[in-house]
Amino acid sequence: MQRDEYDVVVAGGGVAGLTAGLTAARLGRSTLVLTGGIPGGLLLGIERIDGVPGYPDGVAGYELCPTLQLQAEAAGAEVAGVELDALEPANGGWAVATADGGIRARTVVAATGAAFRPLGVPGEERLRAHGISTCASCDGPLLGGRTAAVIGGGDSALQEALTVAETAARVVILHRGAELGGQASYRRRVTEQPSIEVRCGVVVEEILGAETVEGLRVRDLASDAVDVLEVAAVFPFVGLRPNSGRFEGRVELDERGAVRTDAALQTSAPGVFAAGVVRSGAAGRAAAAAGEGAAAALAADAALTGGASRARP
Repeated sequence: MQRDEYDVVVAGGGVAGLTAGLTAARLGRSTLVLTGGIPGGLLLGIERIDGVPGYPDGVAGYELCPTLQLQAEAAGAEVAGVELDALEPANGGWAVATADGGIRARTVVAATGAAFRPLGVPGEERLRAHGISTCASCDGPLLGGRTAAVIGGGDSALQEALTVAETAARVVILHRGAELGGQASYRRRVTEQPSIEVRCGVVVEEILGAETVEGLRVRDLASDAVDVLEVAAVFPFVGLRPNSGRFEGRVELDERGAVRTDAALQTSAPGVFAAGVVRSGAAGRAAAAAGEGAAAALAADAALTGGASRARP
């Protein structure tokens, strides 16, 4: 870190945070992006992100996010692989604490993303990283000819099920809802994949196994019947938990713990904005996160200039 004070400090190294850093730097603002480590957030392990403009065949998360970092740095943003640990008001701006020390920020963009929500069932903690994974591209190839279970019915679950199906002999999608809720294109591809079986209206009650995952205890919600499903791996995608703890007490959070904002992405704290899945009401798509990151940076720039936006192409 070269400065003691920045116009814009962005907390988060995913698509929203890196796009915010890129936009703020292009607006001529001294900008620091705190990525907390390798840039990418939840998208880093995604083999194919669809719907991003300019990538008709999709793009891997481990390619998109490092590319965004390079763009942000080329525009003049500084990037540091540390996290924002704490935020305190200071002289009309904000004091930002990190592992590397303290800095001042005139404005802050919270783009710290989210973590996958745990199932909260017996066996989950004990077998985490021993057959339980949220990275299909990382751990799917280890399955060989065995069976895997993907839990959930949204975009992430269907996307990861398709990735796991490339190497596993069989994939079972378990969803508590009456029907899958992901994008139509993902639902269609799942239906067309012969190695994927979909079971709706079921809940997982326990993950079984001595040292590694060996199976699941599953209950049918309609009949209340309990079944044991033999699987070698579990990929749970049952929602997200916003990474908002470091902002608690500084900005207003909703009932899920996500950061509340107005239409301009301003939080309840002056000079603090939010973008991406840490924000209440976020769309949860990569393209939307990029848009929110840019919009948050524009809003921060407007706040620094007394409310007049200086948007540039």
